[in-house]
Amino acid sequence: MAIALAVLLAWLWRSRSGLRVSAGLVIALANLGVLSALWQHFVAAASASCNLTLADRIIGALQLDSLLPDVFAATASCAEARVPLLGVPYEFWSLAVFVVAEALAVWAVLSRLPAPSPAVASAPAGLPERQPQA
Repeated sequence: MAIALAVLLAWLWRSRSGLRVSAGLVIALANLGVLSALWQHFVAAASASCNLTLADRIIGALQLDSLLPDVFAATASCAEARVPLLGVPYEFWSLAVFVVAEALAVWAVLSRLPAPSPAVASAPAGLPERQPQA
């Protein structure tokens, strides 16, 4: 959702600097998403404990689970948490989405950079070539 807001910022702030700021936000947020997916796979999913994680504590402190239960309320037990989708763990699907979002942000910035000027510039179309003086 935060990445969507960063993209909306670029759409509203239609300038080169707006694109760069938005892309920077998307890249930073996508990196956090990649780290969170890797943490989920290698640390949290390997844990045998069902103790409250940092995310659970933040959601509880902000009362998001009671304000938006369809989004934030936990409905699975720890035993049900490791269910793959098409043979791939969910955290790798989210990892792929974050990597694609980051790649698109990098592409958006790089595709908007001005082309390097050639060493010898030719005359604009319709104008005669300048002749060197002897």
